[in-house]
Formats: sequence, structure tokens, C-alpha cells
Amino acid sequence: MRSKDINLNDYDPKQAANVARRRTGVARLLDHWRVFFQGFVQHPKMVGSIIPSSRFTVEKMLAPVKWDECKLFVEYGPGVGTFCQPVLDRLPADGRLVVIDTNPLYIRYLRRTIDDPRFHAVQGSAEHVETIVQSHGHEHADYVLSGLPFSTLPDGVGPAIAAATHRVLRPGGAFLVYQFSDKARDFMAQHFAHIDQGFELWNVLPCKLFWGWKGQPA
Repeated sequence: MRSKDINLNDYDPKQAANVARRRTGVARLLDHWRVFFQGFVQHPKMVGSIIPSSRFTVEKMLAPVKWDECKLFVEYGPGVGTFCQPVLDRLPADGRLVVIDTNPLYIRYLRRTIDDPRFHAVQGSAEHVETIVQSHGHEHADYVLSGLPFSTLPDGVGPAIAAATHRVLRPGGAFLVYQFSDKARDFMAQHFAHIDQGFELWNVLPCKLFWGWKGQPA
């Protein structure tokens, strides 16, 4: 059998590099979705949606944050990191993002895919946010973001998370929550006197947005 002759004059290194990048990008995307769905199947009541949040939800949810004043941003239930890179893109150089998730699958994925010294992924429960924040050298968080499905959490967990979040926030800080139901707002209202509300249609499913301020908005 004769081997096919290769004409090196037809080889374009830039084109080859572009093809390699596209293949790598596709592989990463497939890995992203594989991990997300695997986590959903394992713990459906702990994952807010079968589809990650849209970029419209991300933009609207983060809009009220005063990034130049943010030293510590905390996220509950980051999943595969839909919000993580947008937060890091906005966070100052001396800021820190701490994400908390009970699912070791998601924590391992985030540690493997996000290479940023400001980023810290912690396996644990949002109920213990105060201890986690202190273990990272802070007394308070500036903002806490949550997409946890408060309507399906075990009894007592939702109220405990809302209470712990209020305690850990600095005065003027905010609890940012996106949900499909009003259950989270019911828990938030027990601690946050001022809650702004919004709605994002361009999301699967359309979701309700809440910003609970510790004191009036800064």
C-alpha cells in the first residue's frame, strides 16, 4: 500500500492552530455540560435548574454591585461556574471570590478549570458561611450570591442560610438571589428590611431576582 504523499507547501500553521483551538473549545464545552448534568442527576433538589443561567440573568443580577468597593464576594451553589468568570472579570485585583458547594463533583471541576489566585472553591454548606469567610481571613462579605433552590431545600436549611448570610454581610452589603419561586424572598424578609426585586424573561426558566440589602443600599 502506498502512503499518501504530503505536500508541506499546503500546510498552514495558523489554520492548524485555529482547528486545534476549536477542538479544544468543543471538548471544554462538552465537559462543562457533562459535569453540570451529572451533578443535576445526582442531586436534583440541590441544583436550581437543569440549564445554567443565561448571560442576561448574570448581567442583571450583578448590575447593582459596587465592584471598586468589593473585597470579598461569596457565591452559594456555583455549579459549573456560570457566574464565576463574570464575577472575576469585575472583581478588583485585591478582591476575592469564595464559592461554596456541597457537591464535590462541582468543586473539583471548578478547581480544575479556574486558574485565578483570587478564586477559592470550598466544599461545604452555605449554613456555615461565617466560619468559611473567617477561615479565608475576613470578618464580613461585601456581597453574597445564591442560586440555591430554596423551595426544595431540606426543612430549616433555607431560614438558616438566610440568617447566616445576614450576619456575615457588612453593613450596606447585599444578598443577591435568583429563583423560580418567591420562597427565598420569604426567608430573606425575616432579616432584610429592604429587598429590591426584578425579573428576567430571557432565562430557562424565566426567573425572579432579589437583592436584599443589609441596611439601605450603599
